[in-house]
Amino acid sequence: MSSATQQNTSLKGGEWLIKEGSAFDTFIPEDFNEEQQMVKDMCTSFLDAEILPVIDRIDKLEPGLMPSLVAKAGEQGLLGSSIPEAYGGLGKDFITSTLVNEGLGGGFSFSVAVAAHTGIGTLPILYFGTDAQKEKYITKLATGEWKGAYGLTEPDSGSDALGAKTTAKLSADGKHYLLNGQKCWITNGGFADVYTVFAKVDGDKFTGFIVERGFEGFTQGQEEHKMGIKGSSTVQLYFQDCKVPAENVLGEIGKGHIIAFNILNIGRLKLCAAALGGAKRAANTSIQYATTREQFKTAIANFGAIKHKLAEMAIKMWVAESALYRTSKWIDDKEQELLTSGKPFNEALLGAAEEYAIECAMLKVFGSEMLDFVVDEGVQVHGGNGYSDEYIISKAYRDSRINRIYEGTNEINRLLTVDMVLKRAMKGRLDLMGPAMAVQKELMSIPDFGSGEEEAFAKEKKAIANFKKAILMTAGAAVQKLMMKIESEQEVLMHIADMAIETFNAESALLRAIKLADRKGEAACQFELDIMRTYLYDAADKINKYGKDAINAFAEGDEQRMMLLGIKRFTKVEVFNSKDARRRIADKLIKDNKYPL
Repeated sequence: MSSATQQNTSLKGGEWLIKEGSAFDTFIPEDFNEEQQMVKDMCTSFLDAEILPVIDRIDKLEPGLMPSLVAKAGEQGLLGSSIPEAYGGLGKDFITSTLVNEGLGGGFSFSVAVAAHTGIGTLPILYFGTDAQKEKYITKLATGEWKGAYGLTEPDSGSDALGAKTTAKLSADGKHYLLNGQKCWITNGGFADVYTVFAKVDGDKFTGFIVERGFEGFTQGQEEHKMGIKGSSTVQLYFQDCKVPAENVLGEIGKGHIIAFNILNIGRLKLCAAALGGAKRAANTSIQYATTREQFKTAIANFGAIKHKLAEMAIKMWVAESALYRTSKWIDDKEQELLTSGKPFNEALLGAAEEYAIECAMLKVFGSEMLDFVVDEGVQVHGGNGYSDEYIISKAYRDSRINRIYEGTNEINRLLTVDMVLKRAMKGRLDLMGPAMAVQKELMSIPDFGSGEEEAFAKEKKAIANFKKAILMTAGAAVQKLMMKIESEQEVLMHIADMAIETFNAESALLRAIKLADRKGEAACQFELDIMRTYLYDAADKINKYGKDAINAFAEGDEQRMMLLGIKRFTKVEVFNSKDARRRIADKLIKDNKYPL
C-alpha cells in the first residue's frame, strides 16, 4: 500500500532504462495540491475570458493587441510563476510553472507569445544575468511591463546554432560591442522590448548579449506570413554596427552555447506541457462536435470509427500527461536537492533540467506529435466542417504543426536522446554495461514463462522490463557493430530513440495506473486502466517494429537471427481486446462530453 511518509527516491536522468520505477515514488496529476489546481483553473479562465473572444483579432495581428494581452497575463501573475519574489515573480515550484504552461497551452498564438516570453525571452537573463541585469530586466519581464524575445536562429543556421554568422566586436573605447548580422523567425520580435541575441565575438567566441529595442543600429523586418500561429509576431532582426553596452554581455564571453543549450532543456518540457493544454481543448471540441453532429439519424459519436478516434486522443493525452508530470517532479526534487546543497537558484534549476535533458527531449517529441495527432483526427471527426475557418479545429490544426520544428526539430531531439544516453554511459554517469551484458546472457537462456500466483500488474511490469531489455540489446549491439560510425547512422539512432520514447511513456502510464488503483481500487479506475493497457499493448508492436528495423540495418547472419528472436521475445504481450477497451474509453468521454481529467 502507499505511504505518505515514504522517502522520495527519484531516479537519475536516463536511469529508468536500467531500474524499475516505483509507483509510490511517482508524482501523478492526481497529486496536484489545491493551490496548483487553482493556478490551472485561473489559466483556463483567463483564456476563456480574455483570449478566445478576440482570437480572430489576434490572428490579424491587430497593432498593440498581443502585447496588451501579455501584459494582462502579467497583471494576474501568470508570467512570473517561476521567477523569485525578489525580482517581482511568485517563486512557485517547477510543477506549478509547468501547470501554467499547460493551462495556457490552448490559447493558440497567444500561447506561443507567452511561452516565448516566459521561457527563452526571460530565462537566459534570469539564470545567467548579473544582479544588475536581473534587477533592470527581470523585474519588468516578470510583470509583463516589458516583453521578451530570443535571437538565435539565422538564415543559414538553425539546428546548427553554433554556425551563426552574426559578429560582435568591442569598440575602440571599450564601452560597446558592435553587432553585425541578422536573425530570423524571432517570436515576439515585432513588439518585444528586450532580446537575448547570440553573436560571435572576434569571429569565434559564441556569446550572448542583451539587446533593447531602440538600440542604435538595431532594426526589424516585416511580419512573416505563416501557415499557422498567424497571430504570433515573427520577424527578422537586423544589426548594422548595433551598439550594445559592454555591461550587456550575458554570461561569459565565448560561453553562449551554455546559455542556449541549457535553456532549451526547460523549453522542451514546457513545450510538451503547452501541447498537452492545446490537445485537451482540441479534443473537447471534437468530443462535443461528435455528440451533436448527426448522420443516419444518430450522433456520429455512436459510431465505432469515431469512438476509436476519440479514445485514441484520450490515450495519447493521458500518457503524455503521465510522463510530463513524472519528469516535472524529478526536476523539482533535483532542484530542491541542489538548493539544499548550497547552489544558487539559477544553478539549481539549470542543473536539475540538465540532469533530465534526456527525458525533456523525449517529452518534446511525444508532446508535439501527440498534439498533431489530436488536431488531425479532430479535423477528421468534423468532416468537411473541419476544413472550414468557421470551425476552430481548423485553426488548431494549422497552429500545431510548428511544434515539431522549434525547440529543436523532432529529428534532432530523437538523435539527442540516444546521444545523451551513450555519452552518460561513457562518462560513468549511467551504468549500461552491466544490464546490457545481462540481456545478452539472457538471450542464450531458456525464456522464463512464469508460474503460479502473480502480484497485481505483474504481467504489465514484466512487459515494461522486457521493453527495456529490447532497447539495451539493440542499442548495445549497434554501438559494438557501428562503433564511431554510429553518429552517421541516423535512421538506426532514431529507431532506438522511438523504442525509448514508447517505453518511458508506457512505464509512466503503468506507474500512474498502479498508484491510482492502490488509492481508489481497480473497479473505480476502469477508464485509466483501459488507457494504460491499450497503450502498452500497442507499444509492444511499435517497439518490435522499431527494433527489427534497427537490427536489420546493421546486423546479418546468426547475429541478426538471434537478435530478431530477442526482439520477438521481449515484445511479446498477452492477448488484449483493445477494441472494447477503446469503446469504454470513448463512452466515458461521450458521457462527460469532454476529456475528464
